[in-house]
Amino acid sequence: MSKLLNKYSKEYYELDSPTVSDIEYDRLFKELVELENKYPEFKLSDSPTNKVGAVSEKKFAQHKHKMRLYSLDNTYSYQDLENWYDRLQKTYSLDTPPELVCELKIDGLAISLNYENSTFVLGATRGDGVVGENITKNLKTIKAIPDKIPENIASLEVRGEVFMPVDVFEKLNEVQKQNNAKVFANPRNAAAGSLRQLDAEITRKRGLSMFAYYGRIDSGEVSIKSHSEMLEFLKEQGFNVNPNYAVCKNIGEAVNYCKIWDEKRKKLDYATDGVVIKINSFALQNEMGYTARAPRWATAYKFPPEEMSTIVENIEVNVGRSGAITPVAVLKPVFISGSTVQRATLHNFDEIKRLNINIGDRVLIKKAAEIIPKVICVTEHANKSQKPFSPPELCPSCGTKLVPAEGEVNLYCPNSRCCPDQIKAKIEYWASKDCMDIDGIGGNIVSQLVETGLVKTPADLYGLTIDDLKKLNLIADKSAQNLYNVIQASKRPTLARFINSLGIKHVGKEMSELLANKFLTLQALKSASYSEILTIDGCGEKIAASILDFFSDSYNNDILGALEKYGVVAQNVDDNRVSQIFAGMTFVITGTLSDTRDKFSALIKANGGKTSSSVSKNTSYVLAGDNPGSKYDKALALGVKIINENEFKQMIGN
Repeated sequence: MSKLLNKYSKEYYELDSPTVSDIEYDRLFKELVELENKYPEFKLSDSPTNKVGAVSEKKFAQHKHKMRLYSLDNTYSYQDLENWYDRLQKTYSLDTPPELVCELKIDGLAISLNYENSTFVLGATRGDGVVGENITKNLKTIKAIPDKIPENIASLEVRGEVFMPVDVFEKLNEVQKQNNAKVFANPRNAAAGSLRQLDAEITRKRGLSMFAYYGRIDSGEVSIKSHSEMLEFLKEQGFNVNPNYAVCKNIGEAVNYCKIWDEKRKKLDYATDGVVIKINSFALQNEMGYTARAPRWATAYKFPPEEMSTIVENIEVNVGRSGAITPVAVLKPVFISGSTVQRATLHNFDEIKRLNINIGDRVLIKKAAEIIPKVICVTEHANKSQKPFSPPELCPSCGTKLVPAEGEVNLYCPNSRCCPDQIKAKIEYWASKDCMDIDGIGGNIVSQLVETGLVKTPADLYGLTIDDLKKLNLIADKSAQNLYNVIQASKRPTLARFINSLGIKHVGKEMSELLANKFLTLQALKSASYSEILTIDGCGEKIAASILDFFSDSYNNDILGALEKYGVVAQNVDDNRVSQIFAGMTFVITGTLSDTRDKFSALIKANGGKTSSSVSKNTSYVLAGDNPGSKYDKALALGVKIINENEFKQMIGN
């Protein structure tokens, strides 16, 4: 479940392309918390319950926040809100019901603004809460962010949410359609994409705005004792504070606020998916503190999912990288929760039978904040005597007869080597962020390369010349040169990235890393036996068989040979190791450190060690940061040596 939630988190925070609703993510998250509390020994080191947001982009400079940006716990019912409030009163023995502040939860991108001597000097994204992206130039283009403030303050941090107004979003998508460019799914994705532009002039033209919701003054020039006072102070300094916040005497007033805005929000010109409820008093906030990922003194109430009725105008079938055929409902456009919905996946043909859905039917669409919409049910059949929708017999891309897969509900196109849609999907996957990370090779470019016959396999990318790239639509001389350079620069991937890029069935990012750390070289993996592969934790018979099948296929070996001919060679794991000082050692990482756990895990592996998610008698060291939790206690009980961050750095000579 941790791996699945990390995948969803990456799609939301890094790729700005979520595939699951907030409510489904939060349901899974709550289930994971309950499991980890019940079985703490099985908690993974990279569990999403320890994280905030996602890692920052490599294309921007990194910025370490002075104070961590936390996430928020979520509630979906008024009863949950009341329980949260009652629990705080009992835990902290509060005789008087504490005052609350309710603010609309803006659906945008969280940012931190730093002011020195009253002047805006640096702005960054939240990132993983500890380290974000320095996007100062882009933030300076947003009119709602003042360059200077009137109050003379040595050091001020302001946090807020950058968003794109709905009318601006709709105009932007019209322009994108006219230019045959990417159409954004919703205002949040549009805001995130606009804010992460390398060219600040593009950001300037996107019409972004910001609401400030937090301020922290390092020095004592101003005495502010509550959140509501801070919001008023920020307004006086020229920041755009959402005017719809309210101070509530108790949880009853807060619940009433949520009920009112559940309806009123639909008339706003910006997307909001809930209400943030905070204890107003700073003194009480400080007393209550934080969990590993969220403040105890605040929570977010999420509005119920919206459901809208629309018409199924067509049912299309798509061909994926593996050849799987996926039906998609093409809908009469309908606006739900801040975005226009025109398509909804139907998953597979068994789901079509279950829904009894057909072209022309009226259906109910459900969308909770960020989601690829889901068809809930058919509310009215266009023609009751109409025959049920039949799965295609032939592949819509290449015309090959479709076949079922044993033990699966999907139909597959077996023509993996020549099917145009499969080829496009494989090359797009090869170039993706978790694989070879070739920035600029997206769907439009891949389609042109395949349709013109320039590329048939990933290896063909490395044979492209600048003149070849100039033949593509909308690719000028400079763009062709840049794209060529990026392709050539990807020739020395890590072994884990290279394995992941191959697209071996059932082998994803995590399994690729395990395979790389086990076999160290591509040649060793190619020569590995079935029993050797099975010794890897989490690698079952299906995965082992798939790996053997891949490397025994002459077609795949021809592609590997062509890649080697073009100089595309995966780096051996030992080549990336700084030393072997941790050889034979196993580390468990717990608590909050100065950087992400992934960074410390990489340092351990670079020095020959391994990491584990649970403490046992075989654990060499527990690396403990702030608020270490149950793993720290277990290490003490087992007599495992516990080290802090400074001791760890001394061990690696840093």
